[in-house]
Amino acid sequence: MFVTRLLIAVNGGIFLWTLLGGVTGILSGSNINRRQFDLALSSVFIENGEWWRLVTGGFLHFGVFHIAMNMLLLFQLGQLLETGIGRTRFALLYAASLFGGSLGALLLSPNALTGGASGAVFGLMAAASVGLRQRGINPFQTGIGATLVLNLLITFAIPGVSIGGHLGGAVVGALVGYAMLEPRWNREIPWISLASPITASVVCVVAALTIA
Repeated sequence: MFVTRLLIAVNGGIFLWTLLGGVTGILSGSNINRRQFDLALSSVFIENGEWWRLVTGGFLHFGVFHIAMNMLLLFQLGQLLETGIGRTRFALLYAASLFGGSLGALLLSPNALTGGASGAVFGLMAAASVGLRQRGINPFQTGIGATLVLNLLITFAIPGVSIGGHLGGAVVGALVGYAMLEPRWNREIPWISLASPITASVVCVVAALTIA
């Protein structure tokens, strides 16, 4: 689980770094400081050529609860996926889901300041659900399905949550997961498990830069 632990460490390190810019709203993230502002995703920044926010927004968290929930889910999903598909494919799936979340956020809430690993995590949940289904396993018998549905309900129930980010990550994760985790394709055309997340990432980045 090297990639999973690395992602958690990077997210945690960035969170601590942003706190040093001003400890405001540490539990709830109700206020943001300058460092958080400089990493957040919004269409106005992309229009000004700050394309890197498509990435940095996915590593920014507002408050302890925000990062704690995302990192807990990331750790649990990493145990399932990274050990199953390997470091490289897991990293590519995570990246594609992150970019899908960034695109979704720009589509549905272009003027909001968006941050969080939720888009990528939703992509992992969706990919895991699709992969289990492809192997004849009911995702709801493993807890993955219920976790995905519960988090989707929370997405629409709690104000301030990036609906576009969550849905965008989930859609891209499901599509890439279908291509990566299909057992028959892995036997007959194994390169698709690498090409699909790379293609999805490129499409999401180009689309995000185009619509901004």
